[in-house]
Amino acid sequence: MATSVSAPGSTTLTAGTARDWAAVVHLLHVSRGLDQLEEQVLVPQKKVIYQFSARGHDLAQILLGQRLTHRHDGACGYYRSRPLLLALGVPLDEALGSSMARAGGYSDGRDIGVVFNYPNPAGPSALPMCGGVGSQYTPTVGWAQAVEYRERVLGDASYAGAVGVVLGGDASVATNGFWSALTIATTQKLPVLFFIEDNGYGISVPGTFQTPGADIAANLASFANLHVLSGDGTEPAEAAGLIDDALAHVRSRRGPCLLRLRVPRLQGHSLQDTQTYKSPEIVAAEWARDPLPKLKAWLVPSRMSAHTWDTQVARAAADVERAREAAEARPVADPATVTRFVFSDPEPQQQGGLRAEGVRLPPGTEVAAPEGPRLNMVTALRRVLDHELTVNPRMLVFGEDVGPKGGVHAVTLGLQDKHGVARVFDTSLSEEGIVGRAVGMALAGLLPVPEIQFRKYADPAAEQINDCGTLRWRTHNRFAAPMVLRMPVGFFKCGDPWHSQTNEVQFVHAPGWKVAVPSNAEDAVGLLRAALRGDDPVMFLEHRAMLDAAWARRPYPGDDYVLPFGRAKVTMAGADLTIVTWGAMVERAEEAAKQIAAASGRTVEVIDLRTLMPWDHETVLDSVRRTRRCLVVHEDLRSAGFGAEIGATIAEEAFMDLDAPVARLTMPDVPSPHNAVLLDAVVPSVARIRARAGELLEF
Repeated sequence: MATSVSAPGSTTLTAGTARDWAAVVHLLHVSRGLDQLEEQVLVPQKKVIYQFSARGHDLAQILLGQRLTHRHDGACGYYRSRPLLLALGVPLDEALGSSMARAGGYSDGRDIGVVFNYPNPAGPSALPMCGGVGSQYTPTVGWAQAVEYRERVLGDASYAGAVGVVLGGDASVATNGFWSALTIATTQKLPVLFFIEDNGYGISVPGTFQTPGADIAANLASFANLHVLSGDGTEPAEAAGLIDDALAHVRSRRGPCLLRLRVPRLQGHSLQDTQTYKSPEIVAAEWARDPLPKLKAWLVPSRMSAHTWDTQVARAAADVERAREAAEARPVADPATVTRFVFSDPEPQQQGGLRAEGVRLPPGTEVAAPEGPRLNMVTALRRVLDHELTVNPRMLVFGEDVGPKGGVHAVTLGLQDKHGVARVFDTSLSEEGIVGRAVGMALAGLLPVPEIQFRKYADPAAEQINDCGTLRWRTHNRFAAPMVLRMPVGFFKCGDPWHSQTNEVQFVHAPGWKVAVPSNAEDAVGLLRAALRGDDPVMFLEHRAMLDAAWARRPYPGDDYVLPFGRAKVTMAGADLTIVTWGAMVERAEEAAKQIAAASGRTVEVIDLRTLMPWDHETVLDSVRRTRRCLVVHEDLRSAGFGAEIGATIAEEAFMDLDAPVARLTMPDVPSPHNAVLLDAVVPSVARIRARAGELLEF
């Protein structure tokens, strides 16, 4: 059974109401008691591995947490944010058991105990944080944008006044995530509170290395559309007043606020950090600012009796001891379950996406109903997005240039005019911001469909992409952030190192992401609709050379057509060799197969994988067992390309059926060259596919 913090007085505090200072005293001592228990007992016993003390930060976080009472408030912290979690009502044995990596808790022992989350349908939620510094900012901004969308566009009055709150230290203000989130929040005037706890150090690095003058509030004083406040987070009355002012500003929909509170970090960055980089004088000065004795001096005896204070201290010690007993009694999670929840499960997540809120989209049909003339892939994709926007009011399409311009590849042309700027909109030039805000939107129950203009441009968003993919697994299905991330890949007429990369294997190697690589318009329709009606993050890769290619054109298969992931297609039947490929290489493989048949009479089976995560092992293995030869063709680089995975699977499961080694034909390990002659020299061509296949046939 969970052990809850037992605090007297009001549990629904709002800005302007009196504070329950007895609860503040109680929670502050609970936080200190947990820190002490871990430092003196659990870490030496090796029951806790990572320990981050909140001493010095604790009072300000508790004062903040008391004011986060709106049912749809979302707060995202960092590794020193446990006091906030306690103030939100997280059971103590959940918090302590998570630090001990025991069953249940934030992650069922899968993640570091200080990387927390708290799905709370009846009250404010702690959004799932990540281990990377600064990664919390853009998802929180996405949550705030979703709050406004649900209130103003979907007409849900229950979201009025809800906000997003993101906590960060002074070092985190140097990160890309912070500046991206700040840009989004201020340009869109979103209800976000940036709660910056300035202790002067990023581990050992002074704040002067993070921002000029070591004062982010001063540096942002003239930032447009940003209400900036600053003060001492160790002074109870001052900190409480500033927090109330900041939240009142944000809740009134007057735009974002940045509140910087100066606090001391009374212990090292972590327990292992001895702080030898601080002089004894600095350490003594920090301890002189400890908010605990300041709180007592301010409360006792003028506002609280010594007896009431002592009672709360004793209650806190008893609560911590009960939490220790309950946490120690928790087992370690069953190792047999550790592979569960990488992808969506029959058991829905508690929060995030549509399914968690009981929203069910039509499953669609696997039977295509072709209609009308052949469409190119651009038109087919646009038609799917248009239809799904129409039937799903929670779906949003956004990215750089997707609005009036219609996208650099024209896939979103006209969608903003039809569905409005709230649902199809341009973003600032920050891929971190595009994907990060999509995570927050998904956590808030929307279906974000972000676009990255070219594959290479996804690199700045790598942290958010990886964090999104692992979110369901590391929270043990408490949270998920389903989205469809669209991205053009590959060459088109020419190449270059910046716009023509494929590197799809990087996303296959990112746990939790499904990866689609359609070669033609019909498959693009079915796979995109499956992604948009699914419950997982999907990387949807659109090959630039196939967007308007004549070969890739197909009749529109209908508004209900859904193509399940993990189902390859045999596009040409054959008996003598199997070619496995995807994307732009399918057309070339088919042409090579035709030429081989015409020249020799030998037949080649061509398999279009269509999705790489999951990929259709059975169709490939069945074909190889019949043809006894296999050539894998892909545009990506050879070393560690996805072809190596296919080859290894065949070698493990069908080795005795082979009459020739599994072969690969790929790009060499060089970036895509710009000159068309050079590009043709490195991308697998029909002639080279035919030649390599011929060698295998003669083996």
